[in-house]
Amino acid sequence: MLVEPAAARAPLGRRPRTLFAAAIVIAVIVPSLVIRELVEARFGRGPLADLSAIAVPVVVTARLAPRASYRRRDALLWLVGPGIYIFAVIAWRLALLPYRDWKPRPEEVPRMRWLRGPEHAGMWHLPTDDRQSDRPSASLPAR
Repeated sequence: MLVEPAAARAPLGRRPRTLFAAAIVIAVIVPSLVIRELVEARFGRGPLADLSAIAVPVVVTARLAPRASYRRRDALLWLVGPGIYIFAVIAWRLALLPYRDWKPRPEEVPRMRWLRGPEHAGMWHLPTDDRQSDRPSASLPAR
């Protein structure tokens, strides 16, 4: 039986997962605020300063969104307001990887495995590479 190294690691608890997610959010928000201040000091207040404040979060959200079962285009939500919420959800999900406690997207289902161990109750595992494991792929239960 093929055992993936990531599957051998236990999932993070609530406190470490919260700290990891908060660190991800802070690591994105702080540089965006610094960039905004630099642009505002150089060019003054205005739309350029506002757009520079969301440039880093938009790029990072677009890059990380597929790993958390979001679409890249969801990064555009930074333009209308709920971007910070979407990014916080993405950071929360990234903190648990490679395990997943959310429903997979339809295109992810063929690669997903439903974990059956008691320490992994209610979680999915998505292999990080494209090679197929020796286990059959999981499918979503019918409603």
